[in-house]
Amino acid sequence: MTGRLSDASLDRIPPGVARPGYDRAAIRTGIVHLGPGAFHRAHQAAYADALLETDPRWGICAVSLRSPDAADALNPQNGLYTLARLDAQTDFQIIGSIREVLVAPREPEAVLDRLAAPDTRLVTLTVTEKGYCLDADDRLDETHPDIVHDIENPRRPKSAIGHLVEGLRRRREAGLQPFTVLCCDNLSDNGIKLAAATAALARRTDPALADHIESGVAFPRSMVDSITPATDDALRARVREALGLEDAWPIQREAFTSWVIEDVPGADLPDFASVGATLTRDVAGHAAAKLRLLNGPHSALAYLGLAAGHETVAEAMADPMLAGFVEDLMTAEIRPSVMAPDGLDLDAYIAAVIKRFRNPAIAHQLAQIAWDGSQKLPIRLLDTARDNLKADRPVEGIAAAVAAWMRFIRRRSRDGIAITDPHAERLAAVGRACEDRANADVARFVTEAGVVPAALASDARFIAALERGYATVQAVEDGRADVDSLRAGAA
Repeated sequence: MTGRLSDASLDRIPPGVARPGYDRAAIRTGIVHLGPGAFHRAHQAAYADALLETDPRWGICAVSLRSPDAADALNPQNGLYTLARLDAQTDFQIIGSIREVLVAPREPEAVLDRLAAPDTRLVTLTVTEKGYCLDADDRLDETHPDIVHDIENPRRPKSAIGHLVEGLRRRREAGLQPFTVLCCDNLSDNGIKLAAATAALARRTDPALADHIESGVAFPRSMVDSITPATDDALRARVREALGLEDAWPIQREAFTSWVIEDVPGADLPDFASVGATLTRDVAGHAAAKLRLLNGPHSALAYLGLAAGHETVAEAMADPMLAGFVEDLMTAEIRPSVMAPDGLDLDAYIAAVIKRFRNPAIAHQLAQIAWDGSQKLPIRLLDTARDNLKADRPVEGIAAAVAAWMRFIRRRSRDGIAITDPHAERLAAVGRACEDRANADVARFVTEAGVVPAALASDARFIAALERGYATVQAVEDGRADVDSLRAGAA
């Protein structure tokens, strides 16, 4: 009978599986993390695990605000779990940074006690965008049921922000320094928005506490990146074979990982830079580089790959013509529009992105990346096109990618396949009305889809490039041309 992963069974793990090289009994709990989902365990907890090799102050208390699933899986394992890094060769590592998992509805006082504990110096969050209870203007939504509850019952919070406020109140009352708050969800200006919402909630019940939060609590911005596929039975079986033990909830991610953290005065942060994170004053610059050099090519690859009959990112990158197009797009058209922030080598970043796209162990579906194009294309590609035209730089590759999105909408609407997009109904109507003639169809998309901004819609150079790209992508779909005919334009 196979045993279960735990402190007691660590010595049974085969030598090929990495395990904590530190004394777990000597760890102090310096981090409280709200939202211990897969991404946290694959990302921030792995950084903390590496840091514990040299600094025992940064163990993690993970807090689930709703579901007990993570606690029920990990507490019997003493918080241990397996991280599988997916690459050409997959390797396995036991992560030991999580010391306990608490469930707020089940153990409310234990959670608040941990937030108020003297050893706690950092609170991190991965609660997804909706977990911050913000309104359409990214301000605290005071009509949200959890926020209504927390205003009426501030000592018994439900929301993530309510827990921050009550934890900071208890620390202030006890004469303790406030903890630093680090949002690890990919929201623009995440620290700024979280700081404003936290102070706004405090102000509803304790104006002095709100002033204390605004003047004395650090909310650095951050940016995180690593593809983390969901745990499935196949992963559990692979982990069981590698460990010789059962792991109730192993995690998998790509080998690449990135964590950019804002360097702000007064922030009491672990030395995450020593284990691979980037500490910078320019998180926005890193986010802009990622948006253009990673997300833009990702969308281009999705739409062009689907037109060429591919299904996954790795499969598309195994097509030499598509791979060549993407590399040319990044180096010739996108890179010149990116101002390199401190700590980021653009050439190395491009090389890392291309390697990630080629990773055969990640089956990232192109059709999923293609979702929500009306929201993604303006910031991922069209802003770059605007900047390039102003600087008299080429836009042929960008236009081809946007035209491939138009052809994607046309195929889906023609074939009666649902479009996943906030403006699906409008886009489907445009797609159904298309005539498969480049000039007419491009004009229809530009005037009716509401995606191409006015400055580009009125630029004859961009419209001509869209029409050339549209005709060529249509020929690729029909087998009359190959992607290499688009690549020349991007070079």
